[in-house]
Amino acid sequence: MANHANAINKVKILVVGDSGVGKSSLVHLICHGEALSNSSWTIGCSVEVRVHEYREGTPSQRPYFVELWDVGGSNSHKNARHVFYNPVHGIILVHDLTNRKSQLNLRRWLSEVLIKEGGGTKARTPLVEEFDAEQFGGFAQVYGVKKMPVFVVGTKQDQIAEVRTSVRVRSSSIADECAADEISVNCHDQRSLAPGSSNAVKLSRFFDKVIERQQTTTSRAEPAGISFLERENSMYRRNKSVSSFIASN
Repeated sequence: MANHANAINKVKILVVGDSGVGKSSLVHLICHGEALSNSSWTIGCSVEVRVHEYREGTPSQRPYFVELWDVGGSNSHKNARHVFYNPVHGIILVHDLTNRKSQLNLRRWLSEVLIKEGGGTKARTPLVEEFDAEQFGGFAQVYGVKKMPVFVVGTKQDQIAEVRTSVRVRSSSIADECAADEISVNCHDQRSLAPGSSNAVKLSRFFDKVIERQQTTTSRAEPAGISFLERENSMYRRNKSVSSFIASN
């Protein structure tokens, strides 16, 4: 590892979701392999780093720093947290398995990040104010949401039995619509992400996708101050070209 110290690249992953769903506990488990003993509300953003072996076991294996940006979910900071969204190479959406509303709100979180990411210091006008489950499929298709690596995590798996006598954990529709992997964890049990487990393999695969996304985006020049949605929307690119032509004439 020491031989690579000066060559280690990094990627940035946002960890977002409603307040109280367990984002900080999840990030601590991912980065340290153990439960967080004393969890507290995140104000603003907290960053933890994990060293990930990209394409482990192959000739292409190399270490990467994975920065996990745990963004506070309080609505009181909604208008300011976009400063943490630029740039971003991947998104982890976190919800509480015992709180259905937190799962439904993942669409708003994804929308907020994709619209604000790259927005710079200027406040941006949302492309959409409200959209429901039926509309989200079209939204994803039009704006290229599937090109941004997304990972969905349901927390508090250990509390499901206490809340409901009978419950079947189903994949969230947002995971299906984004072609994203989804896992359920108990952040107080390190076995939830034990090396070699299904959850750990899916997480590692997600990190590889994020790194590949970062390699792709850094290989081409991207205009500053433009959101992910705008960059990936071919309609936006065409309209911008037409506008520039008209302005020059």
